Amino acid sequence: MRADESLLELRNQVMVEVAKLAFEGTLEEKAEFLPEKIIPGTIPHYRCCVYKEREIVRQRVRLAMGKAPGENDNGNIIQVIEPACADCPISSYVVTDNCQNCVGKTCIKSCRFGAIHPGKWRSEIDSSKCRECGMCAKACPYNAIVHTTRPCKASCPVDALTYDENGLSVIDEEKCIRCGQCIIHCPFAAISNKDSTVQVIEALKSDRKVYAMAAPATEGQFGKGITMESWKNAMLEVGFDDFIEVGLGGDLTTASEAEEWYEAYEKGEMRTTSCCPGFVNMVNRHYPKLSPYVSTAVSPMCQVSRLIKKKEPDAVCVFIGPCIAKKSEILDQKIPGNADYALVYSEILAIMKAKGVELKPVETPTYQDASVFGKRYATAGGVANSCIEFLKEDGKDVSGMKVARISGGADLKKTLMLAERGRLEEQFIEGMCCEGGCFHGPYSEDDSPKAMRERNMILGSYDSRNIKENLANFDLSGLNQYRDPYPEQTEEE
Repeated sequence: MRADESLLELRNQVMVEVAKLAFEGTLEEKAEFLPEKIIPGTIPHYRCCVYKEREIVRQRVRLAMGKAPGENDNGNIIQVIEPACADCPISSYVVTDNCQNCVGKTCIKSCRFGAIHPGKWRSEIDSSKCRECGMCAKACPYNAIVHTTRPCKASCPVDALTYDENGLSVIDEEKCIRCGQCIIHCPFAAISNKDSTVQVIEALKSDRKVYAMAAPATEGQFGKGITMESWKNAMLEVGFDDFIEVGLGGDLTTASEAEEWYEAYEKGEMRTTSCCPGFVNMVNRHYPKLSPYVSTAVSPMCQVSRLIKKKEPDAVCVFIGPCIAKKSEILDQKIPGNADYALVYSEILAIMKAKGVELKPVETPTYQDASVFGKRYATAGGVANSCIEFLKEDGKDVSGMKVARISGGADLKKTLMLAERGRLEEQFIEGMCCEGGCFHGPYSEDDSPKAMRERNMILGSYDSRNIKENLANFDLSGLNQYRDPYPEQTEEE
């Protein structure tokens, strides 16, 4: 489920307008006028009145500028737009038409908070008094009281969403893993994230070299013939100094992670992957006993960033993909040498639209910085398959390796619970927060079966170089591919 298309169009319009003003250098002085420009007149289009619509736009403008929507900022990249959330009508316990308005009134008698009272046709629940204990539902002999859950709360794999006394969604900063599932499941588009659009535009306008790095999930999302070369051409037109596909980082992560896996395999120890920051956040925040078993290999995004900064320490590296948690990897995890900014697709498309740049098909693409194994990091099983492939290329016997290829919150919770209790059969876990892998991330442009078919056609057009052959094309001397320690570069490097 995604928010209504008209609401998504509004969000994208805000981002484009902010990007235009940022390029002009007039954002600070003109931002306050955007709500009336975007919501003109007196007739509302989405909400009860234009004044509420403009307040929502004002808060969206703040998010597009990288700020919290309101005055209070808890530091989380995922934020609730309160005036939009207030439109959600769902109460946790609802009396249905099954209510017979019976004489016994067991529901009323069971409530300790005086939240239920007799209505004309059925019992009624006062949501301001209800404490969601569920006793009324248990007491009703007709099963007429049902428990409903808001889509945002139901989608959260770690129960980080609750409601305040006004019925507004509240995100628990300590529990949230930044997976972004609540964002795409809110039908009111009331949950969003802080953007990095303005900061990236300022970098593009500076004297520093700025590199764009597109996630492996990118190919297939944007229509027929839109390859990494299409993106490279478009990013150079936008003003980036160069472009590198993050599938190369997938090959680098594979090389380092596979070695860790095999070393653990020989010792009879368990390991998990480390490329999905949402999964790493889930382990660290909710299954801390398993934290020592997370691979210390840095993510593909960080691998490419470190490769760039090894030669140009002052470079600005900008990741592009469908993932909210990548922003967390940069802001929360603070891994040395990582990318400076992470843009989701809607953010980079806003920058492109502000500059009048479009993606164009390339009939015979020649650009390829990654093996197909690195490119397949975008789908569930791709990371584990790449590690197994690398070990085979290295002549290692992997016949006894057992790998759990897990994606999606519910399956991850089950698998990690078994692992924490020492009851998991497999020695290795590939964990991805998004069901099916990164291609189906919260900000995917198009993750339909048709898009997957297009993706497979694009990947089938690339050469069959293996992982080691591809990495031999790059100077990896002095490159640290692990989280710690991260040595300072010497002048020789």
